[in-house]
Amino acid sequence: MRLVEVFYAFPFLILVIGVMAVLGPSIYNVMLVLGGVSWPLYARLVRAQVMALKSEDFVKAASAMGCSDARIMFRHILPNVLTPVIVSATLGIPGAILSSASLGFLGFGVQPPNPEWGAMVSEAKDFMLINSNMIIWPGMCVFLVVLSFNFVGDAVRDALDPRLARQLN
Repeated sequence: MRLVEVFYAFPFLILVIGVMAVLGPSIYNVMLVLGGVSWPLYARLVRAQVMALKSEDFVKAASAMGCSDARIMFRHILPNVLTPVIVSATLGIPGAILSSASLGFLGFGVQPPNPEWGAMVSEAKDFMLINSNMIIWPGMCVFLVVLSFNFVGDAVRDALDPRLARQLN
């Protein structure tokens, strides 16, 4: 977990920009870097869930019944860990989209002639006063896609979180 803390010591976007400066701009590097820098969030979440679940009564009961460690892990702990990870990943997609657009705006993302919303906004900033549509539509697309994924993430959380279902009823 010390490695996770080292990753958390650096601001996310600064770390992403630094790695992208070394690797160079391409869509594959953007995906690799965003995934590679985002893993500490999921590692910390999985560790916290496993630590909480291993002290639960159903895990102790399975251990007392003589279940192997592998069976306890794959039949009891893993299914209970997947739900928060899926919800967190769904809610992390908007951040990845915004980070990708930020990289494109700064020139580290997908290079022209390939379309990318951040690069479109970057190219349109010089013509903002002449033709504002050039900057409004790519920005609006980023906004709507991020908002849509936030709604999807909230719906997934509502569907998969049993504690929230009890509170609503």
